Amino acid sequence: APNRRSRADMMLAFVDHGLPIQEWLDAEENPDDTDGQKKRRLRRGVVNVVDVDIPLGMIIPKAKLGMVSVSDTQGASTARPSRHIDITEITFPYKPGDYVVNAQHGIAHFKELVRREIDGTARDYLLLEYAEGDKLFVPVEQLDRVTRYVGPEGSTPRCTRLNTADWSRAMKKASAATKKLAFDLVDVYARRASAQGYAFGPDTPAQIEMEEAFPYRETPDQLAAIADVKADMRSAKPMDRLVCGDVGFGKTEVALRAAFAATQDKKQVMVLCPTTILAQQHFTNFKDRFEPFGVTVEVLSRFRTPQQQAAALKGFADGSVDVLVGTHRLLSRDVNPHDLGLVIIDEEQRFGVGHKEQMKNLRESIDVLTLSATPIPRTMQMSLSGVRDMSLILTPPDDRRPVEVHVGEWDPDVVSAAIRRELARGGQVYYVSNRVRSIEEAVRRVQAAAGEARVGVAHGQMDKDSLEKVMEEFSAGQLDVLVATTIIESGIDNPHTNTLIIEDSQRLGLAQMYQLKGRVGRGSTQAYAFFMFPEHVNLTEEAQARLTALDEHTDLGSGMRIAMRDLEIRGAGSLMGAEQSGNMSAVGFDLFAQMLGAAVNATREGDLKAAERLPPALSDITVNLPGRTYLSEEYVPEADERVLWYRKIASAATVGAVEDIYNDLAGKRPDMPQEAQNLFEKARIKAFANEHHIKTVSVVAGKLVVEPIDIPRDKMVPVRRAGGRYLSDKRKLQLPLKYFRLTEKDNLFGPVAKFLREMHGKE
Repeated sequence: APNRRSRADMMLAFVDHGLPIQEWLDAEENPDDTDGQKKRRLRRGVVNVVDVDIPLGMIIPKAKLGMVSVSDTQGASTARPSRHIDITEITFPYKPGDYVVNAQHGIAHFKELVRREIDGTARDYLLLEYAEGDKLFVPVEQLDRVTRYVGPEGSTPRCTRLNTADWSRAMKKASAATKKLAFDLVDVYARRASAQGYAFGPDTPAQIEMEEAFPYRETPDQLAAIADVKADMRSAKPMDRLVCGDVGFGKTEVALRAAFAATQDKKQVMVLCPTTILAQQHFTNFKDRFEPFGVTVEVLSRFRTPQQQAAALKGFADGSVDVLVGTHRLLSRDVNPHDLGLVIIDEEQRFGVGHKEQMKNLRESIDVLTLSATPIPRTMQMSLSGVRDMSLILTPPDDRRPVEVHVGEWDPDVVSAAIRRELARGGQVYYVSNRVRSIEEAVRRVQAAAGEARVGVAHGQMDKDSLEKVMEEFSAGQLDVLVATTIIESGIDNPHTNTLIIEDSQRLGLAQMYQLKGRVGRGSTQAYAFFMFPEHVNLTEEAQARLTALDEHTDLGSGMRIAMRDLEIRGAGSLMGAEQSGNMSAVGFDLFAQMLGAAVNATREGDLKAAERLPPALSDITVNLPGRTYLSEEYVPEADERVLWYRKIASAATVGAVEDIYNDLAGKRPDMPQEAQNLFEKARIKAFANEHHIKTVSVVAGKLVVEPIDIPRDKMVPVRRAGGRYLSDKRKLQLPLKYFRLTEKDNLFGPVAKFLREMHGKE
């Protein structure tokens, strides 16, 4: 692949399929290499991506060598396919008992899943209850049109009345709001697109060596995120990518590799962290990995003397410092980079609005990489609506275990048992008390609970020497319990600490508690987190909701869902200003985000009429074939889980996506019954129809009706022989079912799917 962009796209595709790759560029040819070394540049057993233009591919069996030219794979076009993000991973799951939004009919109460048989076709329906007892049965194939209702916390939404103007009025207002918002967003976009950024070069040998020094095996998601970031950096458009992954899932490694790539092109990097302690830790990590390669890393923090800080600023201004790590101090006027190429923002949700505005100005011309475990609602919205690029890291590292969570009233016996259990296995404990003035009392409580423990204290009002000393002692294992404020919240990585105790947890925000929970359980040891609140204290509804959410979302990788739950508790924030929240609560966050995404695309293409319409949905395609298509209670017993699988299947827009879901379900639940197999065949037909712009595949009066469809002349002979008709003006096919020669036990799904593929030359 001689074109840099198509090489990047191919490598992304290989990463997606888990294939090992290596890139060798002709330009990197070393004139001093011997013939033997040149021959060895291509590695066996991996896909070698090279920039030599091969006009046509060929296979040389004796040499066990296949050469594939770029035109073999994608013709002349090198457009990058959009990477598939499963929307059900991001949007809210829902279950019987929740409020949902049906894009066509409005807000309803989801009562239950019911099975109905009509004309020999058995399938499952969602029973939705609207205002005044109106009921609507929604087939599960249309679940892509039904989203969970998310609005302000504590307010039960008002259900819509069916067949009234209520819902169309709310949709009209929300549509006008998304249209206005889309203009603002596209304006931001246009300014970024017209700005010329810097196109970074390919990986250098030093980059490959630095990456190979990573002591763990990268997860597939991590590899995909790294490939996304590198592809963005190699493009001349300024990067603005959010890497969203749970605490401890390897976001820092993505940032390290991006930063190193920037320094290889003699560009400078700024790493912005929310806290001094995290800045110090990033500084140590970056320095350890980069120093062997002659890359200079410095830090601006209160752990450094004024002289050291002045020297770091001077080095950054004259270009001798390559990477500068620090807190929002980096946004001060006296920080003047010599040639800045990349800004990395860790835990963006911790920076204030003022800082974000400054960052927004940077974004227009410089590559920006944002890392977050629990993105703030606004960041989330911008990523879901396509305003910012987003990579998800959802796979936990090997041998990681979920943290065991305990939520309850403060109890000295529980605290004592938790500390002693941790000390008995040679570990350490974080004890969080978020009030500096009463932190000494917390120390006394810890000493009373476990007198033998060596206790240290850390909080933001300590002088830098004392704070640095206590953190170093804790890291070195000279202390057993660190009594601290939420200063330890961001990014601190101490693998020996596997018990966390928080008193007064009702005062903390949800994302904050989630971040704190992420400080433990970063290795293969089972970790424990105790979220405690004082007895005799009445919790507010909001505090209860936060603690319940933490208790519910304990599985690995739930940071994204926590972010969505946080959005729900706090009410969806505004994208550009405070005025959007009303429209959002009228139609719910999920639907608003979908409408916004469609409006942004339409505005970009200049189609103002489309910006006012509902985004097209898969459920607009009709696939109506007789047969039993459902997931039985025997096969998937839990109603919640059945709804989730139905949502995934209903949202699968490509045949490849349907295959992924099929393999996923078959892997988890083998012995798939026939009616579930039929459901997937039906989904394959719908996805195929979507890919080929077919609107109807239906059986009417003993005939299969497909429209619109183009049928080549040579394929019409057997169709006419069976009594079929093709109306070319309407592009409509009518085919008697005798064409398929079915026996009593056969069903139509497989033969129809095969027939459609044949008509399009796919078989």
